[in-house]
Amino acid sequence: MKTATAHAPAASPPRPLSFDDRLALAALAVDARTDTAPFDLADVIRVPADSPQPAAPSPYSSPIADLLHRARIRLETAGWCRTALHDESGAVCPIRAIRLEARGRRDLADDACIALLAAIQRDFPTAETIPSWNAQQSSPAPVLLALDNAARHAATHNQ
Repeated sequence: MKTATAHAPAASPPRPLSFDDRLALAALAVDARTDTAPFDLADVIRVPADSPQPAAPSPYSSPIADLLHRARIRLETAGWCRTALHDESGAVCPIRAIRLEARGRRDLADDACIALLAAIQRDFPTAETIPSWNAQQSSPAPVLLALDNAARHAATHNQ
């Protein structure tokens, strides 16, 4: 006795996926891998207990005065370098502190250096350049004072 066997219709070859189909599948794959459960940033961000606290906001609203203020803080915290731009311990000279705090805004850094030199020359008329004056100092105190004076002057003259 012969039994009838049912034959399934021949499957057609799969059609190629369109760009939109592939994009939709990729989005689904990303969604499947992404955990959307909320998390607490305190569990993710850890700050060492001995890390310095964030600096207080600048008391100056003018860009040059603010930059000079930040440069002063950097020089005070990183250390003062007298005869070079910086040293291996991270200490910096006033110009380097200004350039680092300017974060690539060269015109602003140049204007801040001009304001600093003017402040230095008000107290030390024979000073020709910031580096030559900086090299003559025996401690960071006059450098910090010059940055303070330059920032105050820039703030009062809206620089």
